[in-house]
Amino acid sequence: MEEATDTRSETYAELAAVGPYGVRPGHALITMVEPHPGHEYAYNRWYEDDHYYAGAMAMPWMYAGRRWVATRDLQLLRYPEKSAVTEPVTAGCYISTYWVTEGRYDDHMKWTVGINKRLNRDGRVYQDRTHVFTAFQDHAATVYRDGAAGPRDFHALDHPYAGLVVEVIDVEQAGQRDGLLEWLRSRHLPKALAGSPAAMVTVFRPTPLPGDRMTYVKQVEGVDTRLTLLWFLETDPRECWQRHFAGLGELVAGAGLGARVELMAPFVPTVPGTDRYVDQLR
Repeated sequence: MEEATDTRSETYAELAAVGPYGVRPGHALITMVEPHPGHEYAYNRWYEDDHYYAGAMAMPWMYAGRRWVATRDLQLLRYPEKSAVTEPVTAGCYISTYWVTEGRYDDHMKWTVGINKRLNRDGRVYQDRTHVFTAFQDHAATVYRDGAAGPRDFHALDHPYAGLVVEVIDVEQAGQRDGLLEWLRSRHLPKALAGSPAAMVTVFRPTPLPGDRMTYVKQVEGVDTRLTLLWFLETDPRECWQRHFAGLGELVAGAGLGARVELMAPFVPTVPGTDRYVDQLR
């Protein structure tokens, strides 16, 4: 007979009765990772078979998630060549995106720090990888191509989108970010979305990681000067890159807002439970 485990079930009942529990993606975890050479298959299986669930989806208030992959041909579409986000710009084969319920960031962070310490102690953290771009982020805006029609941002990680483009924009000074956000929300994104294969763009502001984070994750950069945009595509990014994304960096730089695109990177969704695309990373 197995020994009973203390799960503190009564505490769960108390916690469920208080606090926000809406569906808005008030926060996100966006984590781009590079498996070390020769460890691509092992890393993929660890993340999909264990970490995606035990280190993410099983946590309170993290209610949606999706993994994406950049094969070598997709990596070579990235720009700028000199990026403040990743060096070289092709680094970061995989990116995972997760939504956290609005108003539950602090609660989630307490759990995620605790569980990751436990996973590390139990030998369930894969070490042969590098966190290229990992940050929790606060939701700043969502812009839709089709207005009220179609999936909402809270559906985005469950809807079968064919691709994702990750755009990271930095401003020169912290005071310029609000102006950039307003330009994106009211002018640039509505125009860029019109007639494009992107159904929506979600915009996030990075937040600093707690001081007791795991040591293999570096502190977040650009907390006051950076915006992260996620473009959700209805077609493969290869089919629309030149027409809809290759020139966006120049448009941002030419807007007179002191802003520069530091990463424009396309991805396609992984196929959970498989090693599809792993042989195309290098």
